[in-house]
Amino acid sequence: MDVPAVLAPDGGPAVGRSRAHVLDCLRAAGSALDVQEVAGSTGLSLNTARFHLDGLVAAGLAARASQARAGPGRPRIAYRAAGDGRQGGQRRYRLLSEMLAGLVTGMLPEPGRAAEEAGDAWGRYLTDGPPPSRRLDADQAIGQLTMTMEKIGFAPEVPAQGAQEIRLRHCPFREVAENHQDIVCELHLGLMRGALSEMRAPVTADALQPFAEPGLCIARLGLAGPDQDPAQV
Repeated sequence: MDVPAVLAPDGGPAVGRSRAHVLDCLRAAGSALDVQEVAGSTGLSLNTARFHLDGLVAAGLAARASQARAGPGRPRIAYRAAGDGRQGGQRRYRLLSEMLAGLVTGMLPEPGRAAEEAGDAWGRYLTDGPPPSRRLDADQAIGQLTMTMEKIGFAPEVPAQGAQEIRLRHCPFREVAENHQDIVCELHLGLMRGALSEMRAPVTADALQPFAEPGLCIARLGLAGPDQDPAQV
């Protein structure tokens, strides 16, 4: 089913389809939902559902609350849709992104490397690795990476079997990336590398070609050597 777009609180681009799906799930619920319930309703992993819920809260489109349990245990964290998401005026997250990207560039000696390392950590967090007894082959790993990029909002083309690139049709941070490619694009490359490492994939993310065509970025992939641990690539 095609999920309708949802306007961002700062009047910018619509949120991605996965995040819109999570918001629709909250709006349709008769009561607040926890992460497990949202993941079950949307088909997302727990980490991805939590990522989108936190994003909706930050955007003012959802609210988070603690609820006491009937028995022992920590309070239940639940989420609900927050009206039309415009309480307290417009948010200017693009401006904030520009400011933070400029801060990283000006303050760190190797801003691109720092961005890649941050992306790596987030890629690992947003990816569910296989159990220790299972190894993914290259096509399975690339397919799972494609799904991860789709959930974040990159609108990737599903690569053909044996393909060594992923074509990303939509950058959710395009406006900032156009002015700060050395930060934003390295962050995205690191994200893919972290996701592949978490999968222990026999695949490497070798490079990201930003804006290869209008509205298109291309991730170049490679194969790990037979004696090389993919997690150390």
